[in-house]
Amino acid sequence: MREPLRDGHGRLIGDVRISVTDRCNFRCQYCMPADGLPWLERSDVLRFEEITRIVRLLSEIGVHDVRLTGGEPLVRRDFPKLVEMLAAIDGVRDLSVTTNGYLLERDAAALVAAGVNRFNVSIDSLQRDRFFEMTRRDALPRVLAGLEALAAHPEAHPIKINAVALRDFTEQEAIPFAEFARRNPYEVRFIEFMPLDADHTWSRDQVLTGDEVRAIIHAVHPLEAEPREPSATARVYRFADGQGRIGFINPVSEPFCGDCNRIRVTADGNLRTCLFSHNETSLRDPLRAGASDDELIDVIRDAVWRKELKHRVNDAGFVQPARSMSAIGG
Repeated sequence: MREPLRDGHGRLIGDVRISVTDRCNFRCQYCMPADGLPWLERSDVLRFEEITRIVRLLSEIGVHDVRLTGGEPLVRRDFPKLVEMLAAIDGVRDLSVTTNGYLLERDAAALVAAGVNRFNVSIDSLQRDRFFEMTRRDALPRVLAGLEALAAHPEAHPIKINAVALRDFTEQEAIPFAEFARRNPYEVRFIEFMPLDADHTWSRDQVLTGDEVRAIIHAVHPLEAEPREPSATARVYRFADGQGRIGFINPVSEPFCGDCNRIRVTADGNLRTCLFSHNETSLRDPLRAGASDDELIDVIRDAVWRKELKHRVNDAGFVQPARSMSAIGG
């Protein structure tokens, strides 16, 4: 029995976000330039067997929750096969996927069958023209069709919808999303805009806070707070009349760093201990150099011991990381 993974501040690490590709079929304004980014060479991206080994080792030291991200994970060839490989690991208790939904109609059944038990689908507007404005893709009907295909699988519920909250945009989306959450078996979650855009043009005045969105919704559909679980990123509310739930993830206005239990692995195999880290630790290099399991775990423990106490977004002199969200992993 191995010792659980713990950082230098005493936090037990139980959650890993793994990017399976930096490629994406959308060009969302808060993430990527209109003409995209240079992609990683395929040889630089972790192979399925390498990802599986990392997840197996992490599960042996207490990291039991695994979320697969991108880029857009469903563009990775044979992605359901990777899910199947990870679901077979004894220590993986929760296996989830974050997707933009564009390929869900094609892949929903295969992913559920392979072992995904939770899905987050990113949708920033329920209006076709505004969806196009944000993602630079006329894809809302296809995304909603994919969502319906996923909803047909009871094992996939609860399904969460993620919307990035941007000032002068999301104010008009709040009530339609609230009503969407009341009509459908989805939990809509508004995520404050974070300084992870590829253009590095983020400014605080672009952030529409969770409290502001909640006030807009509460004025029309009263909300009641639910208890927040330790290490949860979202503050969840139920509608007072019992019709549905809605969540707010507020990393800018209400940082939840103190009980953060998450680490990340990029598509090219670098371990990041915070979304906003300026340092990364390669796992791919020792993997490909023939490192033993014990040696790899030592590399992981050493990096995680230095995990940041907080993200410092609100500190004077904050410097945005060089990688954008698509290159880090959502």
